[in-house]
Amino acid sequence: MNGPEITLEVAPELRLFVPHERRAGRTPLTTDGASTLGHVIESLGIPLTEAGTLLVDGAPADRSHIPGPGEHVDVTAVERPQRVPGAPLRFLLDVHLGTLARRLRLLGVDTAYESEDIGDPALAALSARERRVLLSRDRGLLRRREIWAGAYVYSDRPQEQLRDVLGRFAPALAPWTRCTACNGTLARADKDAVSDLLEHGTQQAYDVFAQCTACDRVYWRGAHHGHLEAIVAEAVREFGGAAAQP
Repeated sequence: MNGPEITLEVAPELRLFVPHERRAGRTPLTTDGASTLGHVIESLGIPLTEAGTLLVDGAPADRSHIPGPGEHVDVTAVERPQRVPGAPLRFLLDVHLGTLARRLRLLGVDTAYESEDIGDPALAALSARERRVLLSRDRGLLRRREIWAGAYVYSDRPQEQLRDVLGRFAPALAPWTRCTACNGTLARADKDAVSDLLEHGTQQAYDVFAQCTACDRVYWRGAHHGHLEAIVAEAVREFGGAAAQP
């Protein structure tokens, strides 16, 4: 690039996306004089899904702004909680976020998830068609223009991923109301009605059941229920919601 020189500063939360030499604060940047501010930010490695208000010489600027000589640009992080206007808050997760998907469903959050890799174009199209916020650790996927809305998942640890998503979007929590396998809704099930789907030991040991209205999977308070209860209790304590049992 041999166009006008600007200075740029990136919010601390976003510095993991940029080269090391741009993590210290205000740094000079030579642009081509034609690219928009949004393009300049993306070229540095920052997904636009993660950029909040853009400031040019201290004043808010649109992503379509073309930076001029001597301007100073501040790239802020998205405000939390982040509101997604125009649709009920629903999520779509890529193939690498299966554990996060199950935990969001455990908390009653509408979460679509593809267990097979259907490809970036199909994921982006599904996000747009169903108006779901696409969650991914793939920066390239989040750069696709057709997605409805998107967010980068900053951690590779499921517990931290869950806290990040709940803190960023503040979805309403309704634990124990969704199928962790398919995202369908759960309903109370009579033991006799589901007995054919249960092992003999389960029939003998448990009396309270729920069943998915979409895939018919049956749930009960089995050996792993204590672990799930701990996940739910921590999320409810920090982010709100009802913790009623199925």
